[in-house]
Amino acid sequence: MLVHLDSAYNLARWLLRSEHDAQDVLQEACLRAFRSFDTFRGGDGRCWLLAIVRNACCSWLERNHRDVPVPLTEDELDQLVSEGDDPQGQLIRQADVDQVRTAIDALPAGFREAIVLRDLEGLSYKEISGITGVPIGTVMSRLARGRKRLEERLLPGLLKEA
Repeated sequence: MLVHLDSAYNLARWLLRSEHDAQDVLQEACLRAFRSFDTFRGGDGRCWLLAIVRNACCSWLERNHRDVPVPLTEDELDQLVSEGDDPQGQLIRQADVDQVRTAIDALPAGFREAIVLRDLEGLSYKEISGITGVPIGTVMSRLARGRKRLEERLLPGLLKEA
């Protein structure tokens, strides 16, 4: 389970839009996974853990009635920027990262979840289907529609810069 904690945190962070809440929910999800480890029947442990994290996030959102985006901290943004760039390159890359993160944060939860699991975590459609409990066709539809919304939101900014 430890080797999958980064992926689990990443999913929780994107679903909850809060670093602090993601840490709390991840801790709760790990306890759930530990308690129910006897139900794990082999297979992909990463998908099993991510499904538990997803369910814990959904429960947390229902309990707290929250869907408010929280911006990334400066430390998180700094980690995304390469240290080898010149200062101007760093500012440009940071602006790009901010735009992409803001665009992903603005997506509806189902689209955001599909984008994070497929494009950021590299899971297959079948794995995403297993985690989310929706048919593969729905996963594919959410990805296509989410990517289209990202394109619509990001493309005008890219055209202005060119």
